[in-house]
Amino acid sequence: MQVQIDIGFSQLMQIVKALPPTQLKQLRVAIDEEIQAEPTPTEEEKLLLAFPVATEDDLRFIEEKRQHLNQWQ
Repeated sequence: MQVQIDIGFSQLMQIVKALPPTQLKQLRVAIDEEIQAEPTPTEEEKLLLAFPVATEDDLRFIEEKRQHLNQWQ
């Protein structure tokens, strides 16, 4: 069973401060694990990251050719 509630940050801080020391340590460990866990990239992200990246020179070259084509038309 899950219950979702909408509380403000200050209310959350009051709840956290009211926790007993053992639960506070458990919460800290859980938060640290969540922060340190890197999301695994999806297949689409892996595919996009594998493609080559255009350099400034490449972009400049493309822009020059685009200008030449526009002049020719």
